[in-house]
Amino acid sequence: MTTLRGTLAPGAPDYVYLPFEVPPGTAELQVSYTYDRPAVPPGTPGNALDIGLFDERGTELGGRGFRGWSGGARTEFRVRADEATPGYLPGPLNPGTWHIALGPYTVAPQGLRYEVTVTLTGGGPGRTPTPSYPPARAAGRGRDWYRGDCHLHSWHSDGRRTPAEIAALARAAGLDFINSSDHNTTAAHAHWADAAGDDLLVLLGEEVTTRNGHVLALGTDPGTFVDWRHRARDHRWARFAREIRRAGGLAVPAHPHGDCVGCAWKFGFAEADAVEVWNGQWTPDDEVTLAAWDARLVSSARADRAWLPAMGDSDAHRDPDVVGHPQTVVLAEDLTREAILEGLRAGRSYVAESRAVSLVFTVTAEGGRRAGIGERLTAPADAPVTVRLEARGAPRCSVRLVTDQGVVLTGEPLPVAGAGAVEWRTTTAHAAYVRAELRHEAAAGPLPGAMAAFTNPVFLNAA
Repeated sequence: MTTLRGTLAPGAPDYVYLPFEVPPGTAELQVSYTYDRPAVPPGTPGNALDIGLFDERGTELGGRGFRGWSGGARTEFRVRADEATPGYLPGPLNPGTWHIALGPYTVAPQGLRYEVTVTLTGGGPGRTPTPSYPPARAAGRGRDWYRGDCHLHSWHSDGRRTPAEIAALARAAGLDFINSSDHNTTAAHAHWADAAGDDLLVLLGEEVTTRNGHVLALGTDPGTFVDWRHRARDHRWARFAREIRRAGGLAVPAHPHGDCVGCAWKFGFAEADAVEVWNGQWTPDDEVTLAAWDARLVSSARADRAWLPAMGDSDAHRDPDVVGHPQTVVLAEDLTREAILEGLRAGRSYVAESRAVSLVFTVTAEGGRRAGIGERLTAPADAPVTVRLEARGAPRCSVRLVTDQGVVLTGEPLPVAGAGAVEWRTTTAHAAYVRAELRHEAAAGPLPGAMAAFTNPVFLNAA
């Protein structure tokens, strides 16, 4: 048994590595840790210390030696060749210098005293099981609208649900696909095969949780690890965004205006493939994110530049978090990893608070030419075009149409039955794009109500 003690001062490095030796013939590694939590004045962060593990291959950026991360969710873990605590990777316990990785999330003014105990047990080398991953295809309906939640946490990070429990809740929410996105670990990837099925496509990924914001690595190849140990000032984000795409996935900044420590996105959006505009319950930071996303649409629409599609996810961790609130509804050619990611990348999607809400949103020019969500319609600058929204499952919700000029129409609340349609006419000279929102009735005053659903835009080009 080895005990490692120390004190971290305010302003300590983001990550501190504690070396220890693993001798030949080690069959199991157990780690436990504690740290002090002194009283602090109101408004002053106290101590919070994350933990992870790197093996004899080292701690270099890129994660060759990565063996697991539990953040602050666990006070102890173990690793063997044949199994490991959730959040950690089973595999050989090769001899050499291993490292405990400590992440002082916040440090009190008095400092942070820690004690880490490493216990090694001898024995045979054990056999590491071959991982079994979920299939990249489920039984779909051909070209159709598919519902998914791409930001979910299991007990492999700071969630409290097993993959099987999450899958059951996803099915109950009417979802067709989900994405595994545990914080800074891929340990869950090998535990989703039994939870997937013909009716549920399970994509694999990671919530890359840096000190300057979080990003979803969405739909990557099984086992793809994306390192989180960098800040915006290090200019490393572009490298890891390219790694996500090389692994077949999308880079999606999560809750970019979140107000928790380290949650707000500081890396910019040049390397993003989409952005999570709605995260969990609709709150003021979602409203800010929506406004910032819309401002980027304005700047790109007339220049015909690339634009950033919006998504919505639950970020569910534990009860009472609701899986599938909200959910992204994407038009895809089939229920496959490739088709779903292509639909999300193209912005052929809308976000709804539940499976009860469904939308049809189109823009039609004279002569019958039509464009849907995420598409472009070209028409003479002065020729009228008709914008039409059909909604179901949104009782007493008001429709708002938004263009690069701002909110151009606010309709009367839909009937209690929840179904209705709104039409509006414009021209490509007056609207570079149009998108729709469904809002619940506001509690008071002129503020918009909480979101029930919103669409990605339809772009309008002048011929």
